[in-house]
Parts: sequence; C-alpha cells; structure tokens
Amino acid sequence: MRARKKTENPEFRHSLRRVPEWILPTARAAIFAADGALALACFLLAFYLREGRPILSPTAWAWSKDFVPYAGILFFAVPIRLAMMIYERMYRLQGAFSYTQEAFRIFKAVGVGSLLIVAVAFLFRGGFAFREFSYSRAVFFADFGLALVFFMAFRLGLRYVQTLFRRRGINLIPTLVVGKNAEAEQTVNELNAAPELGYEVVGKIDGLKDLPALVREFAIQEVIITDDRISSDRLFEAMMQIDRRKRVEFRFAPSLFNLMPQKTEVEQIGVLPVVTLFQEPLTDVERFVKRAFDLLIAAAAIIVSLPVWLVAALLVKLDSRGPVFFRQERVGMDGRIFLCYKFRTMRADADESLHREAYRKNIEGDSEANAGDAEKPVFGKVKNDPRVTRIGAFLRRTSLDELPQFLNVLRGEMSVVGARPPIPYEVEEYDPKHRRRLDMKPGITGLWQVSGRNRLSFEEMVRIDLYYIENWSLWLDLKIILLTLPAMLRGDGAR
Repeated sequence: MRARKKTENPEFRHSLRRVPEWILPTARAAIFAADGALALACFLLAFYLREGRPILSPTAWAWSKDFVPYAGILFFAVPIRLAMMIYERMYRLQGAFSYTQEAFRIFKAVGVGSLLIVAVAFLFRGGFAFREFSYSRAVFFADFGLALVFFMAFRLGLRYVQTLFRRRGINLIPTLVVGKNAEAEQTVNELNAAPELGYEVVGKIDGLKDLPALVREFAIQEVIITDDRISSDRLFEAMMQIDRRKRVEFRFAPSLFNLMPQKTEVEQIGVLPVVTLFQEPLTDVERFVKRAFDLLIAAAAIIVSLPVWLVAALLVKLDSRGPVFFRQERVGMDGRIFLCYKFRTMRADADESLHREAYRKNIEGDSEANAGDAEKPVFGKVKNDPRVTRIGAFLRRTSLDELPQFLNVLRGEMSVVGARPPIPYEVEEYDPKHRRRLDMKPGITGLWQVSGRNRLSFEEMVRIDLYYIENWSLWLDLKIILLTLPAMLRGDGAR
C-alpha cells in the first residue's frame, strides 16, 4: 500500500507539545468530580453556619437528627449544580475564553441552580416524613453565597492555570486559516500573539482543495475561513470528506454573509469577532431540553428493551454467518459523518451497489424508483432484495433492527426524533435545497416514518423533514414517539 504523501510546505508545522488524547477527558472528569464535592461542601457548610448544629451524629455513622430533614435535598442539590455547569458549557476546556464571560456564566449557573434547588426543596419537603417541617430560608441563601464565592474562585483559578499552560504551548487547538487576504494575516497575527486564547495556527491555505488531507495530517480541530470566494456548496463538500472522528469546528469572518447559514453563533477570539458555523436551529434552552429528553428516552428504552436485544442478537447469529451488529457510515447534522449501529439484516458480504442505484433513482424521481406498485408504492428500497436474510426481513418489518441506534443517541450523534440519517453516497446526489434536512441531528424515528415512511417519494420526505425542523417542539416529539409504535405494528419498516 502506497504511503500518503506528506505536506512539504514550509508554512505548515506539526505541533511540538501535543498532549495525549486521554488528558482532556481525564481533566474534565476530575473537574466534574471537584464541582460535585464543592456543591456538597457548600450546602453542608451553609447548614452549619446558619444552624450552628452538627451535621453528623456523634454516636454513629449517620446524619445528625437536626440535619436529617436536609439530607434528602443533597440528592437533587448536587445534580442540579452539576447540570447547570454542563448547561453553561463550563467543561469546555478548549478555545478562547474571557474572565468576564466566565464569571457571568458561573453566576448564571449558580443563580439558576439555587432557584431550582429552592423550588424542588419546598416541593419535596423531605418526603412524606417531613411534610410539616419548615426549612430555613437562610440556609439556601447561605448556600447560594458560598457556592458563588467558591465556584467563582475555583473556576477562575482553573482558567488562570490553563492560561499558564497555554503560554507554554500546551492545550492549544491546531488551527488552519483559509485565505490569503488581509483578514487572514490579521487572524494569524492575533492568534500567534496571544497563545492564551488557546489556538495554534498550523498554516494557511488559499482554498478548500487540500483541506481534508491537511486535517488528517496535522490533526486540525478548527478551521477559520476568511476568503469570501468560497461557496457554501464547496464548504459542504469539504466537510463531507473529513473523517467523522475529527470533529472539526468551522468558523468564518462575519463579513462573509454569502456563507452564513441559518444556524450561527457569534463569538470573539481575542479582538477577532468570528461566527461559528452549523449550530442546531434551536435556542440554547430548546437544545438543552431536546438533549435531556433524548438521554432520558434512550436510557429507558435500552433498559426496557434489553431482553429483545438479547433475543435479536441470538437470532441474527443463528440465521447467518457474520457479526451481530452492522455498522455503517451515515451523514449526521451538517454533513458530519458517524457510524450508525443496527442489527445486521443482510448477508455479511452484501454489495451496496444495489441500494446505491435504487436511491439515485429515488432522488432523481425516476419512475423505476418505485419498488412496489401504484397502489402501494415503496421508494428508496431494492425490490425483492436478495441480500436480506430471513431474520433480517422480520427485524426490518418490525423496525427492531434499529434498536442499537439508541447507542448513537447516547453518543450525541443522533436524536430519538429527527430526519432519517442518509448514507454518504445518497448525500452526494443531493441538490443544495435537499441539504437543509441535515440542519438537525437525524433521528431513530421521525415525522417521515409516521407519515408513510417508504411510501413517500424523496421530495415528499424532504418537505416533511423541513416541516419538522422549522416547527420543532417537545410536544411534537412526544406525538411522533406515540405514533411510532402503531407504525411498527403495521410493519412500515418493510415497505
């Protein structure tokens, strides 16, 4: 096998102080644990300062009689503090930050967290055992004050330490600047002059032609585009060619309005205002609610359906040779590639060219794309597909083959409800208008599924997906989930 040609351009350089990949996840886990301990300590200290009574029993390993009514609050007070830290993205250790913005986010996390703790505490009332107990409001005020002071000191101290590391070339994001104009020079100079911002400019390129190769070779994690000659179609194609595991972030100068999609987030890197591309078309609150809803449903579904997993895995293994699970590259939100998990329903040596041709005809609106008949049309499927096994046909008919996709939901690559996740060769046939269906995470089920699934033509599916994206609500997700079970019982998955 011929080795990949290395870039010899002297303007490009490899990072000399790249830390192992396990460092950042370990640091986040340690900070998360420290935040939990800090939240616990603040509440205990608030009780002690206000009441002046012991927290632990002097005669046994247990809470004191005075603290017992408050002990139940800890089971939701600490998780609330941590949840608000996650919501405010306080565990993001890469990229630019400012102490002022950091302090404001800490204040929001602690303030909203305290309000939630008070609300839940007075609804909870220590359970039925302490319904008549009156909590001291001063304890909660003291908890807020202590949490604000200690979290502020801890977090800003962490940022100061992080700055010291960055000035030594550690914890920097390998960054590529696209453009040869004055804006590109300004961007490079600003980032090189202020390493505490967290960026290491690996090099500059004039266009996107070599972008995928450079991302692989130099482990690029961020691309800043300053060239207004680049079309949105070319940018999308470049993103499609980048390895799904790279998780590259794209930003561009806000003057490039011709590239600006519907979903953007304006940030500042030092003195440079930049726009982060490809954020979900939801507000921060909506994104948090949908993600929390996804995690809750996915975790519950996996637990409840675990016996079905075991039976399905056994049947797949007994029915034909090959692995139990089928892993396939799919296109996620904004063209990011990920591995989608399903129970294997085809022979292990199945050729994908049959489906590729069938879906090409489906996108083009060819009359031959209908694998059914005039009364019961079936689009996007191979007629009498010889690759499907006997158990595979049953799993497809009942949609049970898609159960492993709940793992993709937990990983954040999919949502419980969304558009159908397309295969890369399908997206290659898309017109620009079709790409709008990639504006949100794909789903295990969706409006397309409960509205007819494969009975719909490609254009009808796109219109339904766009309607869902533009009209998303938690209630709409709930209705789609409730309608999915009847669709499974009708056997829509096999159509």
